[in-house]
Amino acid sequence: MGLTAGGGGHTGYAIAIAQRLVGKAKVFFVVSSGDLWSLKRVLRYGGVLEVPRLRDPDKPLPIIFTLHRFIKAYFKTLRSLPRDLDVLISTGSNLAIAPALAAKTLRKPIINLECGDRLATPTKTAKLLYRVSNITIVQWEEQLKMYPKALVVGPIYEKPEYKPYSGGYILVTMGTYGFKEFFDIFIKLDFERVVIQTGKVNPESYKRIKPNWVFFNFDPDIGKWIAGADIVITHLGVTALNAALAYHKPVVIVHNPKWILAGTREDAKLLAEKLNGVFLEKINLENIKKAIKEAENRKPPIYPDGAEILIKILEETKSLKDLTSNF
Repeated sequence: MGLTAGGGGHTGYAIAIAQRLVGKAKVFFVVSSGDLWSLKRVLRYGGVLEVPRLRDPDKPLPIIFTLHRFIKAYFKTLRSLPRDLDVLISTGSNLAIAPALAAKTLRKPIINLECGDRLATPTKTAKLLYRVSNITIVQWEEQLKMYPKALVVGPIYEKPEYKPYSGGYILVTMGTYGFKEFFDIFIKLDFERVVIQTGKVNPESYKRIKPNWVFFNFDPDIGKWIAGADIVITHLGVTALNAALAYHKPVVIVHNPKWILAGTREDAKLLAEKLNGVFLEKINLENIKKAIKEAENRKPPIYPDGAEILIKILEETKSLKDLTSNF
């Protein structure tokens, strides 16, 4: 089985599915060339094919360069996809487009997964692949408004690899690219114990201001930090799902108005409601403290395991053609 792992939360969804396939199926991942963070996370579950991403979300490219990358990624995937591949699952990001079309060329079944954090607006990749995939999988009933012919399986999140406990600290993680404007304000708070994953934001200046806090760019074993956190403050993405549903941690979901490609205000607000979390829109010291205080009294809900349901459906279906004929 092939899984695209396009970075950040997209890689998280791929890992969540791969975890449920351990001992059941051979897995390989399609990863963006040079994405060392995703590479470190997926290697423990299967092999890797590296192909060019069409463009980074924070670095738009002229169409000629995007087209060049697409052609390169398409033909590399076409040459390298295993001929005995049973299915390719796209977990999103523009990385998935070329591999999905290569699989289509080889007449391999394609499953198109929409992100669990997009309850109000579709991702561009999932919307595009909705037209060419054998079936689209969504995680919430609300997403059927965007994908009427999709199959709902429930939220997909990574398995907990550590037993949850109260470590007495707040975990702040804003994804691969970080959120400098939020960090610059949060650093002024006087909490005793805080762990911050800064992503691509340089943590060195923060370390000097708060030497008793823990800062790091990236940890492929982020689960160990989530497991001990009393509260997880994060952005719209799979980390919120993992924290709330895998580790049963109260979450604060921060809206980043500059990161439009990652989802809208409405997406963030709806996901916070789904996870019984706190939605934080206007970022200032008072609102952050208020959100943390409110989150202390929140308990995440329990939902069916969407990844397990998806795997069970695939196991019980003789062929993907049989599955798609019912929808």
